[in-house]
Amino acid sequence: MLLPSKITVLKGIYARSSSYYLKSALTKNTNRCFQTSRIRVSEYDDEKVVIDQINKNLTPQDIEASKILRNIGISAHIDSGKTTFTERVLYYTGRIKAIHEVRGRDNVGAKMDSMDLEREKGITIQSAATYCSWDKENKNYHFNLIDTPGHIDFTIEVERALRVLDGAVLVVCAVSGVQSQTVTVDRQMRRYNVPRITFINKMDRMGSNPFKAIDQLNSKLKIPAAALQIPIGSESDLKGVVDIISRTALYNKGSNGEIVEKGGIPTDLEELVEERRRILVETLADVDDEMAELFLEEQEPTLEQIKGAIRRATIARKFTPVLMGSALANVGIQPVLDAIVDYLPNPSEILNTALDINNNETSVDLIPSTKQPFVGLAFKLEEGKFGQLTYIRVYQGKLKKGNYITNVKTGKKVKVSRLVRMHSNEMEDVDEIGSGEICATFGIDCSSGDTFTDGTLRYSMSSMYVPDSVISLSISPKSKDSANFSKALNRFQKEDPTFRVRFDPESKETVISGMGELHLEIYVERMKREYNVECVTGQPQVSYRESITIPAQFDYTHKKQSGGAGQYGRIIGTLSPAEEGGKENVFQTAIVGGRIPDKYLAACGKGFEDSCEKGPLIGHKVLNVKMLINDGAIHSVDSNELSFKAATMGAFRDAFLRAEPVILEPIMNVTVTSPNEFQGNVIGLLNKLQAVIQDTDNGHDEFTLKAECTLSTLFGFATSLRASTQGKGEFSLEFNRYAPTPPHVQKQMISDFQKKKK
Repeated sequence: MLLPSKITVLKGIYARSSSYYLKSALTKNTNRCFQTSRIRVSEYDDEKVVIDQINKNLTPQDIEASKILRNIGISAHIDSGKTTFTERVLYYTGRIKAIHEVRGRDNVGAKMDSMDLEREKGITIQSAATYCSWDKENKNYHFNLIDTPGHIDFTIEVERALRVLDGAVLVVCAVSGVQSQTVTVDRQMRRYNVPRITFINKMDRMGSNPFKAIDQLNSKLKIPAAALQIPIGSESDLKGVVDIISRTALYNKGSNGEIVEKGGIPTDLEELVEERRRILVETLADVDDEMAELFLEEQEPTLEQIKGAIRRATIARKFTPVLMGSALANVGIQPVLDAIVDYLPNPSEILNTALDINNNETSVDLIPSTKQPFVGLAFKLEEGKFGQLTYIRVYQGKLKKGNYITNVKTGKKVKVSRLVRMHSNEMEDVDEIGSGEICATFGIDCSSGDTFTDGTLRYSMSSMYVPDSVISLSISPKSKDSANFSKALNRFQKEDPTFRVRFDPESKETVISGMGELHLEIYVERMKREYNVECVTGQPQVSYRESITIPAQFDYTHKKQSGGAGQYGRIIGTLSPAEEGGKENVFQTAIVGGRIPDKYLAACGKGFEDSCEKGPLIGHKVLNVKMLINDGAIHSVDSNELSFKAATMGAFRDAFLRAEPVILEPIMNVTVTSPNEFQGNVIGLLNKLQAVIQDTDNGHDEFTLKAECTLSTLFGFATSLRASTQGKGEFSLEFNRYAPTPPHVQKQMISDFQKKKK
């Protein structure tokens, strides 16, 4: 029975539904302010109107093909059991005949970890795509499934997978709950408007607490979440789960849990089932109109009404249903497959837009119909046995073997000579791929993020967000085999947008940059294994930045006289810090009366950009600086673009050094997880690195510690942590912000840079 006060409150909410949902929308948009992606994030309520209009134009065949298709990704914090979960999915859907474990102790390893390095280290390095079929209620559904890495160093793999997927399964550890990388993955899902269902894994471990994890989903990820199941037994006594919607107990039987037996609810769980069912209905009433109406009228919702509300709220990204089990113990996986069918969207329920280049980049809605002109996005490149393998998501039309497609960026027309469906590192040839599907092809020269069409359209899909690199290493081959060395670097750059290579003309070194020590370590190891090039690496270089703290005026004249016409350019203005907390450099002009012609001002802008690439202090990029030119002078004969570019660079350097410049260093968020007995060792280690501890969360048998620390002190931290925790501790790093270096460190760095230049 509902309390009268509760009903009154709900009536108030329901009566003000329009303002309530407006407030909800505003709140969600506020939560998304941290995104630096340019991709438009809109509420599903607005999108639904457009989707319904588009679906009216689909043929019955298109609608039927879409209904049985799901494009999903498996994402989570490192070591939450994504690959183990995916292995069970492949086994239960009949794609593989035997289950193998992640670390490959049986010399086979998990199907989706096909690289030797992945099997040796027990982590996923590259996202792997596969497809499988699942029968539900005598209907066959097709899943395109991508297993993504959990380590922050390989975050681009998650980024590009979520860019092309329609839904996701967020795997959360029942012991650790929501961890640092879970928050990052949540941010990526929001960036690309990906609805998710949540699977709480490792329910058989000591200290598992699914309801604590659900509370963290609500509080830390700020997304309404409620359990659809409760466990039967706990920790090592986990026997199965109870479906609280149908009030049915589900037990996994057989050698690998392949048989699902239904039964009655154990008597000791009946009260908990009803309590959790009530919480589920209340949560749904907050996010779904139809359920709110039933709730207010105190009607008991039917099974179909609850499932319908969950589906609507999940696809609208207002809710995440939570299932639970243990992938390693083969418990609770099949209900997740049913939930993917029941609650995650098919391609016709998601709005995908492109930019029409022929029409001033106007936004156009793509129609998931095979009758429409072809539009597809190359989202991942991989070097295969037969050349470059290009993964393509088809958004509109169909892709046929033997057809010609056009790269919108380059205008090049290429023939699709071979079309395959991927199953990890294996492939299956197909003749055509329909709208909404994911496939791969060979022999297409392109970059990650290129859009392809059939040539009749010039549509471009929005690109994925690529984070900045945070760590650099100097690298050189031991042997004289520079051809293979260059080939490897070119290939890795093409495959991975976060892996960057540059040649430093001052030190005459090749410098590679990436997302972390492990990221670069993996590429150095791959060079040795795949190209037989052993490399010597130098001390990692931190990506420092330079900035200023106060404004400085400049009045700079560039004069150079040689035989004939010389060079002359004079500029006057101010160099000042840009807006508080900004990362962009700003160039502005306020010239009155044509004192400096526009073509010379354009050259000034180029000079400013070049100056920001290499700062005057230590030669690193400049951040958060604004240059305003408001006056100047020209010479009728000697002035030209080169003169004003040189004048700008001179003025920039001169004013920068007078504006109390500072060197900024990257501050990282460090999350350390380790058994409780090593807590003192870990805190001591972080104190030695002068880290600022933000939060400590003590679990049943392990603790999680969050801290902020400068990147420069974290080199070799992996080794120190292993030594102080007997190899049981693990950590993840994520870039937080730039902050000024201590004055004595800055002085030393400037001194070292000057010596190096001399």
